[in-house]
Amino acid sequence: MPNTKSAIKAMHQSRRRQKRNVRVKDNFKSAVKDVKKLILAGKKSEAMEAMKKAMSTLDKAAKTNVIHKNKSSRLKSRLAKALAKVK
Repeated sequence: MPNTKSAIKAMHQSRRRQKRNVRVKDNFKSAVKDVKKLILAGKKSEAMEAMKKAMSTLDKAAKTNVIHKNKSSRLKSRLAKALAKVK
């Protein structure tokens, strides 16, 4: 347990940030999974709409340093490449 007042505050801040980060990670992971499912199903128009949402959530996660900006770029690139292959 923290001994000082500032350590107690830091612990509370850390827990709040952790909850927020987990929520953001869950959001972008589920958005990416949705796009992948639609791509595998061959539903290009629906996948395009899901792709917009996924890109937005990835950008937000990268902007707030929940994930690295290069990871965000890599995931977006791979999704776009997979989507381009769908007929």
